[in-house]
Amino acid sequence: EIAAKLVREQTPVFLCGEIVECFISFTNPTLPEHKIAQSNNDILENLAWATAQVHCICNSVFQERQLQGQDSSTTNDTSLTAAMRDQGDIVMATSPKILFCDLRLAPGETKSYLYRESLPMSCPPTYKGTAIKYYYKITIATQRLGSKVQALRIPIRVLPMPTVIRPDDVPALCNETNEELAPTNPFLETRKTESKLEIALHHLQNITARRRPNFYLISNKRGTVGRFCLFKPAYKLGEDIVGTLDFTCRTVKCVQVSVTLQCEEILLKKDPSLQSVQGDGDAAPSSGKIMTFTKHHEVCLGLKQTQMILPIPLHVTPTFSTELVDIRWQLHFEFVTSASEELKPPEAQEENWQAPTDIMIETMVWNLPVTLYPTTPQQILQHSGKHTLLIK
Repeated sequence: EIAAKLVREQTPVFLCGEIVECFISFTNPTLPEHKIAQSNNDILENLAWATAQVHCICNSVFQERQLQGQDSSTTNDTSLTAAMRDQGDIVMATSPKILFCDLRLAPGETKSYLYRESLPMSCPPTYKGTAIKYYYKITIATQRLGSKVQALRIPIRVLPMPTVIRPDDVPALCNETNEELAPTNPFLETRKTESKLEIALHHLQNITARRRPNFYLISNKRGTVGRFCLFKPAYKLGEDIVGTLDFTCRTVKCVQVSVTLQCEEILLKKDPSLQSVQGDGDAAPSSGKIMTFTKHHEVCLGLKQTQMILPIPLHVTPTFSTELVDIRWQLHFEFVTSASEELKPPEAQEENWQAPTDIMIETMVWNLPVTLYPTTPQQILQHSGKHTLLIK
């Protein structure tokens, strides 16, 4: 029996560049009393080998159509590859680490191992979309003498990390005392160099904590609806997107407003079935599929100012891009305006004000792009649990 659990028990979430640690135990269960072994060879269980590695598997509509046109009976896979029964293409695989060779276990005996692997900085994150999916698994493969290869898979979630550092962000990573410019002192301890992961975490903290209010004047063909203020354009998972709407400069009445946090999935690789039907000249970039999350709705007739708060869920995938898909986030605004003379907001001293039963309205749509970044995995609480596999 194989039993495996992550060292980080509180959450199975990791950042690109982090080290994944997993405890792996191989146990030979105790024989029942009615089974009497004739020799020592009947008691010992032999495992030929065992390896562990991390796989990133991609499921897409393109891969499913390609599998339908192939004959599944003709494969040239090895025994280890044949044990990978996940449907999808392996886009990233770490080098397999051998846990043991020729392991013999007596009844009731257990051998434990610690598997450590560093995730690449440039690997795609975990993503469950409509047309494409990326998911990660720790694959523990072993083979019993005289049996086929069997594998235990532990799912993990991987979040992307910003790897490109702009020149104006580099000074923010250094110490404020500018120790690099000071004369060398042999009696002082040498400063520890930061790893790529630490630099990326500093960069992530800088770009998400920076407040830079942006103001947008919202108007249509009839006039100005209002002014929107977004305090910062970059957010981490779990944060609240806070913005304010100012209607004091309006020339058009705004009856109600709704703001929705949306994710747009844009496929960068063209669908082979559509490409065969259309000509090369008709190949236009397809519009992305929209997925809706949190929403804010408010009736704002008669209001001079209001604010909107949209919480970002922890289970969503931040902004990222690969050669197959581009994931973008946006705030989708819908303004309901009216130029009717009958529509007047209630006065302060008016008690029995009633809205008109029928008014002419117009709906205006506006999309504002925002960038989502990952948060620290310790803030995403999700017990990883223990995974077991009975070797037959």
